Amino acid sequence: MQKVFLTFFYSGLCPKAPGTAGTIAGAILGWAVLKILPISTLFLLTVLISVIAIGVINRYESATNTHDNSQIVIDEVVGVWLAMCISADFLASMGAQVGMVQVLICIVFFRVFDILKPSIIGRIDRDVKGGAGVVGDDLVAGLFAGIISAALWNLIRQFEIVQNYNF
Repeated sequence: MQKVFLTFFYSGLCPKAPGTAGTIAGAILGWAVLKILPISTLFLLTVLISVIAIGVINRYESATNTHDNSQIVIDEVVGVWLAMCISADFLASMGAQVGMVQVLICIVFFRVFDILKPSIIGRIDRDVKGGAGVVGDDLVAGLFAGIISAALWNLIRQFEIVQNYNF
């Protein structure tokens, strides 16, 4: 059960780019949640899964004497969920819903921040040990990705590049 959780239903076992695979798998589930339930549900799931993940990762790392194994992608899942929550909340304030384009924007920005680890994201990744470090850098990457994706969507809307905000 631990492996299913940490690899997010085995998406982290993808031989190439397991972090991206986990991000995409998480985004698909997150988008489904946003389609049928309020944004607050996905946000609360993000918080709950993050707290659980920190404990499970701590136990896993103690047992395996490893840190931030590439197959562990539950951190990418909660990171992209946070980005989607921020974006969805912004869109909801405009009377729109999250569509697939916005989900893709969140995925791209999240992966950029998660891979490049600029500023505080890299510091958390380097300096915070255990599950808090594994999950923490992805949550901050998700925060930045959500803010920037919402800002980009606002810019697109301001310049009326798109007419239908619900795609």
